Formats: sequence, C-alpha cells, structure tokens
Amino acid sequence: MKRLTLVILAICAVIMLAAAVDLPDWADPASPASTHLSPDFLEQGYGETATPNIVTVVLADYRSYDTMFEAVVVFAAALIVLVVLRHTPRKRRKMLQHRPVREGRDTVLRGAAQLIIPVMQIFALYVVGHGHYSPGGGFQGGVIFGASFILLALCYNLKFTIERFREQAVLVCVAGGVLLYAGVGAVCLAMGWNFLGYAGLAGILGVGEVMARSHGILAVEVGVGITVFSVMMSLYYDLASGGDLDEGL
Repeated sequence: MKRLTLVILAICAVIMLAAAVDLPDWADPASPASTHLSPDFLEQGYGETATPNIVTVVLADYRSYDTMFEAVVVFAAALIVLVVLRHTPRKRRKMLQHRPVREGRDTVLRGAAQLIIPVMQIFALYVVGHGHYSPGGGFQGGVIFGASFILLALCYNLKFTIERFREQAVLVCVAGGVLLYAGVGAVCLAMGWNFLGYAGLAGILGVGEVMARSHGILAVEVGVGITVFSVMMSLYYDLASGGDLDEGL
C-alpha cells in the first residue's frame, strides 16, 4: 500500500513539475496576471463591489470558489485529526503516559486571561466585520477568536474550556461555517444567478447589485471566520488531550 502511495505521489509530482514549465517567470510584467487581471481588479474592484479592500474583493468575490474550497480543506483537516486521534484503547494507554498534568491555580495567569480574552474576541469580530475596509477578514478574525479560547484553556484547563464550549457545539460550528458559505452561493443560484454571484441577493436584501455583492462578501467572510475558529478549537481539544477530551493543557 505504501509503495502504491509513493508511486501515485511520484506521478503527481512529475505532472505538476511538467505543468510548471508553462507558468510565467516570477514577477514577469508581461504575464497575463500582470497585464490583464491585476489592473482590472484594481480599477474595477471598488466600482463593482463597493468594497475598498481589493484583497477581500479578490478572495471573497472574484475567486470565491477557491476560497470556499479552502474553507472545505480546513473543515476536512479537523475531521481527519478527529478520526485519527479517536484511537483504540490500546493506543490510548500508550498516550496517557505522556499527558501533562496541570496543578495549582495560576492566579496571575487567570487574572490576565480575564482581561485579555474579551479584548481579543471583540478585536476578532472587528477584524471579520471590517475586512472590507482594512487588512483582515474571516481567516484572520477566526484565528484571533480561536486563539482566545485556546488561551482560556491554557490559563485554566481543558475541562474548564470544554464545559463552556462543548465539542458538539464546536463541530456544529465547523460544519456551519462551510454551510453558511455554500448556502449564500445556493441562494444566489436560486435567484437565477451563478453560484456565489452575490448580485442575486439584491432582491432579497432590497439593495442594488453592487451593494449586494458587498453584503455577500461579508456573509461568506463570517462563514470562513466561524469555520476557522471552530477548527482551531477542535484541533486543540484533540491534540491537547490525545483525543480523549478528559485532560490535557
């Protein structure tokens, strides 16, 4: 089985290297991306989407399919880690020997966490919601929000965090973010536009097509943010506890 996997990987590597020959040179000013795509995005991005941050426009509108499948990859990573670490009892006994044990109250850490975590979560919501106008968006805001929960677990303990944000809720959020993203696309499709053609939301939101694209970008960014922060939580729960969720950092 391993040999077959190596053969498949080698074939894929050869195909990718052969295809790379046709790519333009690095920073080639005569490449199609430099002569057509980038100038069009910069000149028409704001007029078509009412979104000043051209990076957000490209990620969540012009190449929204790609971004949606990036969220799906993150979702799949969480599922794979969950499946791998939900190991057999025999493997569990081996991993329990290496579990860290936290003792003491760590009053200073907990006090600092109580001050820092609310600020982190408010800033995370700002980064997601303000991604239209400044650097940020769903990926960045989701990471900050997820980091706030991990900090909570580090300063208190894993059980304390799981009691307040149970694994079932985490998994619902993992799938919910992706479904929100795909759901926006499905609504656009139902309104007679292309999948993720946000202008199709204009009739539902009661705004023009340009503003509908801006609102559509925000909706999918929220979906990405939910998926990213919940995947971080899921990964931390499993990796810190060896998959048992009963102890760990």
